[in-house]
Amino acid sequence: MINRKKPPLGVFVYFLIAFALGTYFTFAAVQGDFGLFSRAEIEAQASELQVQLNQLTAEVAVMENLTHRLSDTYLDLDLLDEQARAVIGLLRSDEIVIR
Repeated sequence: MINRKKPPLGVFVYFLIAFALGTYFTFAAVQGDFGLFSRAEIEAQASELQVQLNQLTAEVAVMENLTHRLSDTYLDLDLLDEQARAVIGLLRSDEIVIR
């Protein structure tokens, strides 16, 4: 007759705790605040913000150009004519206004 011993309860509890910790850390690595899904969301957000930054940089460049063109050191006759028409409602004598 062969004597088979049951494994002690401590071994079972040890493996149960090790499995629970492994499961917890795996879940935290995927779903946690610093996990893979959060990283993907942050990278997507960063790319969206980069696009917005590029758009704003282009807008700032346009505004800087217009500001420079309106400065005292630079006179752009086309821009001056456009501003006079828009702000004052100025017309030339050879133009006809249709409303």
